[in-house]
This record gives sequence, structure tokens and C-alpha cells, in this order.
Amino acid sequence: MSRPPTFLPPAGARTYRLRTARGEFAVVDAPVAPGSGWRGTVLLLPGFTGSKEDFNPLHEPLAARGYRTVAVDGRGQFESDGPADDESAYAQEELAGDVLAQAEALGTRVHLLGHSLGGQIARAAVLLDHSPFLSLTLMASGPAQISVSQQQRVKLLRDALGVMTMAEVWEVIQAMEPPGETDTAFDAGLDNREDLRRRWLGNKPAQLLATGRQLCTEPDRVAELAATALPFHVLSGARDDAWPVPLLDEMAVRLGARRTVVEGAEHSPNCDQPLATARALADFWDDVSRDAGDTEARSLS
Repeated sequence: MSRPPTFLPPAGARTYRLRTARGEFAVVDAPVAPGSGWRGTVLLLPGFTGSKEDFNPLHEPLAARGYRTVAVDGRGQFESDGPADDESAYAQEELAGDVLAQAEALGTRVHLLGHSLGGQIARAAVLLDHSPFLSLTLMASGPAQISVSQQQRVKLLRDALGVMTMAEVWEVIQAMEPPGETDTAFDAGLDNREDLRRRWLGNKPAQLLATGRQLCTEPDRVAELAATALPFHVLSGARDDAWPVPLLDEMAVRLGARRTVVEGAEHSPNCDQPLATARALADFWDDVSRDAGDTEARSLS
């Protein structure tokens, strides 16, 4: 289970709508901690049924390491607008284009991180144009479609959305969950049930239908991604029910990526073990900057 300690952003963070060439997107924008020194900007993409709040536990530890973190609701996700009934608006290339526009609006090259579905959208953005990105981290996000058990779960959700309202689906989800569970799907993980309900109702049905289909049909594009030659990081918990951990291990080898397994974490290491996750992320980004500086120095010598 994954439960951030609060739905509220950390002290010092701003919530606003990021204006881009492709519309406005709701963000949580956490600045670098005073005295830590600026080391970079990170764009964080949440997963299926998730939102920008899933990264709340990471903002403070990453700010202390010198990283500005900007977590975003994608098109039709929670507090970012989008059409309610036009699935074509949520085609993967459309969502990837949004990511490129978000990076451009931040005004600097960014480290890109995608959690689960967000990792697949991040990959698609990099394949469209990798130049805005310093690195790509795939957090609990695998090489192709999700596991059969999770495909069945997403199919149930998609079938329900075809005949029920969002509010009705929410009530069914709550009735089906074991006592003490709060997840609405495998990427959700906030601890306040009313906030979870508000987030669920904020999602556009067409977005859930389209991205749910993507999760169940995504092809393997690891070789294409590796060819971009970005620095890659594959990070996951020690257990994952969406993509088996050995599959993530294999993907990291194929990418030539750094591989981090966060002990005591499952599908949402950002929520399960935020301090260990933040440490691994910042160590990777520090090394990316160091390696880039060494390359530049050699080219000038």
C-alpha cells in the first residue's frame, strides 16, 4: 500500500496552473531549499488514476539536495482540464506533446521522471524529442503492457465507466475494497478518503478509458528509447504487481540504465519509502551533472 502522509503540498511549495503552448496544467512547484544551492529542475509525471499529489513526500528531501521539483496533473487528470468524452484527445502522442510543452514552459532543460503510466508517457515524449531532457527516470514503469492481473483490473474499470457515472464507479470501488484499503487503482495512494474521492471525480472519463487501454496494449519500445542515449534510471520497489521486478531488471540492462530497487517499497516507492527514493534519485541526478561536466571539460581540453 502507498499512502503519502498528507494531501497538502509541503511548506514553501506553490500550487498553480502552468501556462504552456498546449494549455494550462495544474502543478505543485517546490523550490530549492534555502542554502542548499540549485542543482536542477525535475518534472514529475504521475500514474494512472494518480495525480501530482503522489509526489508530495519527495519534494522536501529533493529540495534539500538542491532540486526544484514540479509535479503535474496531465491533461484530463484531477485538476488539469480536458474533454470528458473525446478519447482521441488522450492519445499517447497528444499526452507526450503536453510533456514537451510543460518542459518548455519551465524554461530550462529538466530531469524527467514518470511513475507507472507516467513513465510510458515520459518515454513517448523523449522519443518525440529528447533535447529538453537531461535524463529520464522510469519509476515502477515497465517496457510494455502491464501484467495480466492488472490488465483484468483495468478492464473492469473501463467496463464500469461505459455504463456508470464517475460517482457511481467510486462507490462500487469503495464497496469492493478490503477493510483499510484506500487505493482506487494500482497507482493511487493518498490517505484521505474525501480527497481521494475529489481526485477521482476530477478525472475525465475519456482520459481513464484511453490511458487504461494504453496500459493494456503498450508495445515494447526499449530499443528505440536506448537509441536516444539519454542517461536512464530504472527505479522500483522490491515488489511490483504491475510489472514484475525481474522484467524491470531486464529493461534496465537493455537501456544501460542505473538500477535502483527500494527495499520496503512496492508499486509506489515515492509513497512507501520517500526518503530512500529521494536519495537514490538525487544521487543519480548529481552523477548525471557530474558526468556532463566531465564531458564538457574533456571537449575543451
